[in-house]
Amino acid sequence: MSYALRESLPTPKEFVALREAAGMTSRTLKAAERGLPNSCYGVTVVHDGDVVGMGRIVGDGATVLQLTDIAVHPDHQGRGLGTEITQALVDWLHENAPPSAYVNLVADVDGFYEQFGFEPTAPASKGMYLRIE
Repeated sequence: MSYALRESLPTPKEFVALREAAGMTSRTLKAAERGLPNSCYGVTVVHDGDVVGMGRIVGDGATVLQLTDIAVHPDHQGRGLGTEITQALVDWLHENAPPSAYVNLVADVDGFYEQFGFEPTAPASKGMYLRIE
């Protein structure tokens, strides 16, 4: 199968659909329309004209950045696309983020992000969240 990694964001509809297909927490179309343009950087993986993978970096662009929305459609998982997406995001960080930048993520795959240099924050700190309903 032929895949193309592109430096682009998904459309809001693609974003919402891909998160749903990948079993991630849903986002509204309105939220995606408002949020996606505020990304620092993003990539998509395209197969036969369809977006089947994505990932992006959010934050202020210099002091705090977060890898987020890394997703691959279940029909295309197991082909290294998540690794390609994450590597593209990390490469962008090394090329664009200043030396003092703090980069974080919510790791939902044990042992995956360490290969890119990420370390657990515990016990020094712990991740927390607030979901707006």
